[in-house]
Amino acid sequence: MTSPAAVKPAILSVDDDPGVSRAVVRDLRRRYGADYRILRAESGADALEALREMKLRGQPVAVLIADYRMPGMNGVEFLEQAMDLHPYARRVLLTAYADTNAAIEAINVVDLDHYLLKPWDPPEEKLYPVIDALLEAWRGDDHKPVTETKVVGHRWSARCSEVREFLARNQLPYRWYQFDEPEGARLLAAANATEDQCPVIINPGGDVLIMPTDAQLAEGVGLNTAAASDFYDLIVVGGGPAGLGAAVYGASEGLRTVLVERTATGGQAGQSSRIENYLGFPDGLSGAQLADRARRQAVKFGAELITAREVVALEACGSARVVKFADGGSVAAHSVLIATGVNYRHHPAPGVDEYTGRGVYYGSAMTEASDCAEKDVYIVGGANSAGQAAVFLSRRANAVHILVRGESLEASMSHYLIQQIEQIPNIKVHTRTEVVSADGDDHLERIVLRDNATGVEEKVDAERLFLFIGAAPETDWLDGVVKRDDNGYVLAGPDLMVDGERPAGWELPRPPQHLETSVPGVFVAGDVRSESAKRVASAVGEGAMAVMLVHRWLAKQ
Repeated sequence: MTSPAAVKPAILSVDDDPGVSRAVVRDLRRRYGADYRILRAESGADALEALREMKLRGQPVAVLIADYRMPGMNGVEFLEQAMDLHPYARRVLLTAYADTNAAIEAINVVDLDHYLLKPWDPPEEKLYPVIDALLEAWRGDDHKPVTETKVVGHRWSARCSEVREFLARNQLPYRWYQFDEPEGARLLAAANATEDQCPVIINPGGDVLIMPTDAQLAEGVGLNTAAASDFYDLIVVGGGPAGLGAAVYGASEGLRTVLVERTATGGQAGQSSRIENYLGFPDGLSGAQLADRARRQAVKFGAELITAREVVALEACGSARVVKFADGGSVAAHSVLIATGVNYRHHPAPGVDEYTGRGVYYGSAMTEASDCAEKDVYIVGGANSAGQAAVFLSRRANAVHILVRGESLEASMSHYLIQQIEQIPNIKVHTRTEVVSADGDDHLERIVLRDNATGVEEKVDAERLFLFIGAAPETDWLDGVVKRDDNGYVLAGPDLMVDGERPAGWELPRPPQHLETSVPGVFVAGDVRSESAKRVASAVGEGAMAVMLVHRWLAKQ
C-alpha cells in the first residue's frame, strides 16, 4: 500500500457533463499528470465525498475546478463547502460567457482564485498559464499534509486525555486538534461527527474511530491485539521492565513467547521522564526510550506482543496454564510469568476523582508537559518517579511544588535525585503537606493544601496536579488461584514456605523455585512480587531469571 506521504497532490475537476469532464481531465493529465493526481467527479456531492476521504487520509488537494451550471449543487455552492475541508486548495470556476457576472460575484463568496470561460482551446494559451500560476501559489503556502494519526477532542476531556496518553506511550505519532479550532472543525465535518462524539480518531489510512475503546483504538492504529497461536511455551502478563526482560530472554532462547499488555509496554518506568541510575547509561535515558528499545529487541528475537487485552483470570488445566481475557478470549501455554507491576494508589481528597484527566493526573502524563509552560505545577509524592517528573517539568513550568507528608525526601528518594532537585531554583519541596481538596469548573483550577505540622490550610491556584502516591498491585484476578500477601503482592519461592512446609495444594516433590508461585509453572517477577526491590534493574534481572526457571520447568514436563 502506498503511504500517504508518497501520494501526489490532487487536482480535482467537477462537471456534470461527461464529455466536458473527460476533456478537462485529458488536458490536465497531459501537462500535470507526472506530478499531480488528476481526479474528476460528475456531481458536487460525489466530489465532496472524495474530498472528505482525502481530508481524513491527510492527502493534499492543490486545485479545485468546478463547473458553474450543475444540477443539485452548482459550482459556487460546491466550492463554498469544499473550502471548509481544504482551505488551501486554489479554486477555479468554469463558466459560459452568459455566466460571467455570476462568476465575478462568486469571487467574494468563495474567495475564487480564477474563472475560466468555456471553451478554453487551445489549453496552452488559456488553461495551462492559469493552472501554472495557481500551482505555484499553492506550493508557496504552508499546507503540509498531516499523515500521522489525528485526534480531535475537548481540551478538558478525561477520555481525550486517556487516548492521547495511550498513543504516546505506545510510541505512535499523532496530531492533536481541539474540536472548536478551525482544523479540528474541518476534520469533524469530514468524519461526519459532532463535538459530542469526541474523541474522534483518524488513522493515517483515513479510517475514523468515534469514541473508541482502548481495544478498538489499538486495532485501528495498527497494534497487535490478538494472539497468532492458541498455545505457547511462555505467556508473559505485563509489559513493564520485568515482562520485557522475560520476553527478550525467552524469545532469544527459543521459547515460543507471547507478552500481553493492557495499555502500553514500559509500565510505570515507561512514564519516567529520565532514568539516570540504570546500568550502562551514564547520561540517562527516558522510560519511553528504554521501553521502546526493549520492545523492539523482543520483537527482533521473535516474541509476540499483544496490546490492549486485559487479563482477568488464570487457570491451571492439567499441564497447561490458561490466561483468560476480559472479552472472553483466552490463550494457553506451558508456563506463565506474572509481571503486572503496580499502579498508583487512589487519592482520597474530595474533587480528585472528578478532575482526573482534567487537570489531575496519576503518573507523569507526559502528553500534558507542553501545557505546563509558565504555570505552577503541583506534584504529590516523594519517590523517584515524583522527583524525575519534577526535574522534567521544571524546564517549562513557572514553579514546581513537590508535596510530601514526611519530614524530608531522604526516606523515599535516591540521593542523586535529591541533589538535583536542590540545585533547581524553581522546584520547591513542601514537607508535612498534603492535598485535602480540589475544585474548579470544567477542569481543575484550585487545590487546598494543609500543613500537617500546624493544621493551617491554604487554597492555591493550580491547573495541573500530578499524583505519585505509592503503589498497589492489581492482583484480584489471581484470587483463589495464586497465594498473595496481605497487601496483594504475589508470594513466591521461599516466601511460600511456612515452618519448612510447602504451600497447601503443592503436589510436587520439590519446593517452589525462587520466583515460582504457589501454582507450579506460574512464575512472578518485578514489582508485583512480594518483597521485591522496586527498581528497574532488579525487575529486568528477575524477568531474565524467570526464563531460566521456566527452562527448568519445561525440561521436566
